[in-house]
Amino acid sequence: MVDRGGCSFVTKVRNAQRIGAAGVVIADDSCLCSAEDSCTSDPGEVCEEREPIMADDGSGSDISIPSFLMFKQDADQVKAEVMANHPVRIEMTWSLPNPDDRVEYELWTTPTDVISQDFQRDFKEAAIALGKRAYFTPQMYIYDGERSGCLGEDGTNECYNLCTNNGRYCSTDPDNELDQGISGADVVEESLRRICIWSHYGEADGIGAPWWDYVNEFIFRCNNDEFYKNKKCISDAMTHANVDANVIEQCMSDSGGVDGDVENTLLDEQLLAKDKSGVVILPSLYVNRVSIRGSLNFPVVFKAICAGYSSGTKPTVCDTCASCPNEKECITNAYCGSKKMQQSVSTTNMAIAMLGLVVFFCCFSYVQHRRYQSQMQMQVKNIIAEYMPLESDQNQNGNTAVSDEDGEFT
Repeated sequence: MVDRGGCSFVTKVRNAQRIGAAGVVIADDSCLCSAEDSCTSDPGEVCEEREPIMADDGSGSDISIPSFLMFKQDADQVKAEVMANHPVRIEMTWSLPNPDDRVEYELWTTPTDVISQDFQRDFKEAAIALGKRAYFTPQMYIYDGERSGCLGEDGTNECYNLCTNNGRYCSTDPDNELDQGISGADVVEESLRRICIWSHYGEADGIGAPWWDYVNEFIFRCNNDEFYKNKKCISDAMTHANVDANVIEQCMSDSGGVDGDVENTLLDEQLLAKDKSGVVILPSLYVNRVSIRGSLNFPVVFKAICAGYSSGTKPTVCDTCASCPNEKECITNAYCGSKKMQQSVSTTNMAIAMLGLVVFFCCFSYVQHRRYQSQMQMQVKNIIAEYMPLESDQNQNGNTAVSDEDGEFT
């Protein structure tokens, strides 16, 4: 538990994470006005009209532990118990909305966003494994050039090469070099291309394997100053991803393209979606319309999606892999654990089976041995029983004797 104030929430949680904390509870230092007499503010502090919001300042992508803000009246009671040297146990629980048996998740990013690249490279297998039980939507973040003053009154582009369509759709310059490298207009054009690829290869099923493949191929082949806008490189990326380049070019053109003083219907839809979502931090991931904070990596996203299903509707891949130490490997192999581990388990089972067979044959041999001994004893007793009467009869009749004269048997 740490007190509020002095620095941002992100800084506090990050510092706690660095020293090994598994979670952070931030104790509020001021009361809500609605608490009235149940809360006493610290000296010099005034009550707050609204509940404070623990917001990410844009630098929290490295934080992977949960954190909560506790009202002052509750935190004071916890502090009093701690100061009295009494043990205190606090349970941190949270959940995502889980209305039905399908989870919807979306990623807000840009083609030049570095932070989300690992996720975009890795998550295809999970998207396929989740199938139609999860619906993915990639969202491209662009700026409204008209609101930003980039579209001049006479229809001219006032923001140089940061915008397309005479200043209507803009993006930041990724290398901050307006005269060279990748421009904002290049980013907008690539954003439109990815929107078209998703429209044709992912919108129908919410999986979009070709879209994931294209992003991977583009990152591998074209994501640098030299090839970013190279048509041949982009065409090669689409070819390796099994995307029809002609269809995508037609889609970009039909929506309005990126040249001239014209509107683009697909980019207009992105601006409306951005305003509706309220996203301000990139990259941002939403699961069932709830923003997922912290590191944007495979385990965090996969577990968040699995937590979004209503009770009893979770797909098998979630039951199998969500609690696995390596979720990605589990999804790829269709079982939890490495192949070596599986082999070792099989070897152990074989050893146990062999030991069981040895014990069984030993017991069987012992029983057979005892049975054989018993049979031999019975046969011997029967033989003795047959000869004993004969010997008795001979002794009674005197048939066996020695002659005194010649010493011969008679």
